[in-house]
Order: sequence, then C-alpha cells, then structure tokens
Amino acid sequence: MAIGSGLGAQIGIAAESTYGTFVAPTKFPEFTKESLVLKKTTATSSGIAAGRLMALSSRRVVTQREVSGSIEMEVANKGMGVLLQALMGTSVTPVQQGATAAYLQTHTLADTWGKSLTIQKGVPLTTGTVTDKTFVGCKIVSAEFSCEVGGMLSASFEFDGKDCDETQTLAAASYSTMAPFHFGQMGVKAGTYSSETALDGIRKASIKFERPQAVDRFYANQSALKAQPISNDLVKITGSLETDYVATTLDDLHTSDGATSLVLEFIGPIIASTFAETFRIKLPAIKVDDAPPTVDGFEVVRTTFNFTALYDGTNAVAIEYMSADVTL
Repeated sequence: MAIGSGLGAQIGIAAESTYGTFVAPTKFPEFTKESLVLKKTTATSSGIAAGRLMALSSRRVVTQREVSGSIEMEVANKGMGVLLQALMGTSVTPVQQGATAAYLQTHTLADTWGKSLTIQKGVPLTTGTVTDKTFVGCKIVSAEFSCEVGGMLSASFEFDGKDCDETQTLAAASYSTMAPFHFGQMGVKAGTYSSETALDGIRKASIKFERPQAVDRFYANQSALKAQPISNDLVKITGSLETDYVATTLDDLHTSDGATSLVLEFIGPIIASTFAETFRIKLPAIKVDDAPPTVDGFEVVRTTFNFTALYDGTNAVAIEYMSADVTL
C-alpha cells in the first residue's frame, strides 16, 4: 500500500512505436510537479420538447478527447534520454566512449514526427490505493531548462496527447541512483562556434524550445480522437541570461545585433577515464533582443539579456547528454 498523498505518486514513460498505441513504461523520472489531464469537448442537444425545462442528460455527447499538461523535474545524470529524443526529434543511440562505462547521446534538432510517448501517472487516493491514468500519443510541444544561483537545473516539458486510458495496469516504479545537475556545475560560454569562452557574471540562465504543431487534427472515422500532430511552423528557441554587469560582451551584441554561439553546460563527476556526466545545450547562433543595463540605485548593476536562437546556416542546435545509460 502506497502513502495516500503526493508522496505515493509516480510517473512512468516509454517511447511509442506507433502514435497513440500504449507501451508499458520503463523509465520512471523523479518529478516535482505535473498537470497532465484529459480534456473532453461535449455537446448537448438543444431540441425543444413540450414542457421540458432542462436538457436531457442522455442527449449530452463527447465529441472530442485529447490530453494536455506538463511535467516539471530536476535534470538528472541518468534517465533523461527518452524525453530529450521526444523534444529534439533525432533517433539517438548512445555511443560508448572508449571502452568505458560512459555513453554520449547527441540530440540534434529534427522533425518530431513519430516521436510520441506513453506517459503513465499514478495518483494516490487517501486510502493508499494508487489510481492509474495512462496518457498515450504524448508529443512535447515545448520545454524549458533553467538554473540560477544556488539551484538545481530544472526542466519543464509541455505535452499534447491523444487520449487517456484508465484500464492499463499501473507499472511498478523502479529508481536507479541518480543525482541532479546544479548551479555549482554550470558553465556558460559564448563566441565563435566550437571555440566559445566562458562568460563571467552569469547568475541565471534559461533556454526554452517551442515545437509548434497542428494539434487540432480531428477527423471523421477517428472516434473523437486526433491524428498525430504535424509540425506547422518554425521551431522557436529563446532564452535569457541574468548577469551582473562585469563586462560589455552581451551589451555590445545587443547594440550591434551581432550573432554569437552560446553554450549552456553542466559538468558533473567523472564516469570513467576523462568522461564526465554532462548536460550541454549548444546554440550555434543567438542574437540579443534586450535589455541593456540601467542603474537603479546603489546596488551592483544587474540586468537580464533576452535572446533568440537562429540557424547559422551550417551547424545544428544540439543537446549533448553524457551518462552511464547504455540505452535511452
């Protein structure tokens, strides 16, 4: 019997082979918050019947079903590959580094067609019984990674899903020993692509990926469920850097509207040999949108530079993830 509160909750995920077809969860990320729910569209008959003052319950129907919501978590040194693949779109196989226990995943930006997830959540009743809600056909429509002074590297994934199935058996959650990436491991670099140098004064960094998709593909012969969403706009990647005004590097980029490569990385303990636990986002070209520094009293001048990532014409946006995970 589980604990009858959020302490007894769980999330399980698995990559689907076919959009909307259940796959038993095999990964159980530790999460901090979730809001996944079934959304239904209903219609009620407005027919007139002599003397009837209310609509009949038997004449209300469900015309559409879909899923929406998000999962928030700390980015850990294991078990992130399935989510990163669903976000970025590339089919990834971890590559062993030398003959060691370290494996590198390189998730480059690609179309996310066919990259859907089954997400199963266990929600405890106060009695300790854990109820199952299984969401199929879950596509990531946005994700944000953020870390600030004294904090963990956090991630928030927003989903659009096909349906909720409450008839599946709740998988038994299992957890490997994991550790979160954190501010003490954070590095921020800018400059020429592949030759970036450290930016001083950074207190907080966040990067958001938006994957626009046609999520309204409801057709006849689909039993009120949607067809797989299709990418229908350019990928949008934005972010911000909160910094003390220790140098004019970012300020100059705002003035000139020049481009620079940006790397946000977290380097953890060594896995084996020279290979360390790593989470790295590589943006080959960003442009600073705002805001130049202003003086607001006696304190150290501090500002937040917002930026937009663009394609440099050659190099792909990528997330690199080094861990001991042999598979996603």
